[in-house]
Amino acid sequence: MRAALDAAADAGGRGEVPVGAVVMRGAEVVAVAANAPRTLHDPTAHAEMLAIRRAAQALGRDRLDDCDLWVTLEPCAMCAGAIAHARIVRLYYAASDVKGGAVEHGARFFGQPTCHHRPEIYSGIGEREAADLLRGFFAARR
Repeated sequence: MRAALDAAADAGGRGEVPVGAVVMRGAEVVAVAANAPRTLHDPTAHAEMLAIRRAAQALGRDRLDDCDLWVTLEPCAMCAGAIAHARIVRLYYAASDVKGGAVEHGARFFGQPTCHHRPEIYSGIGEREAADLLRGFFAARR
């Protein structure tokens, strides 16, 4: 989670919403990414999406069925869909997202009967630091 939090802080420093993600295969860091929708002019450039894309490229395959995803914020429905399609084994996330999250809030994507893959889910790891990054980012813009 440390690498994801560092990526999130970097994103916040660039004016992006501070969210970071890391794809791991065992103890190996396969890909690290941070939110970049504004930088890339791409509404799908969430940290999770970029990390999954980079990991798939690095490993040369579309299924990441031996990988885990660490992210600083509860994934949205789009990212949850990508996690399912990539066959991520375990999802670890720091802060919950009551408004935009789709894991334990909103759509609860992985609990739907039509969801074809459900990762193991662990939340709250690094929650305080991730939440502080987000609160500080949005407080500075109000």
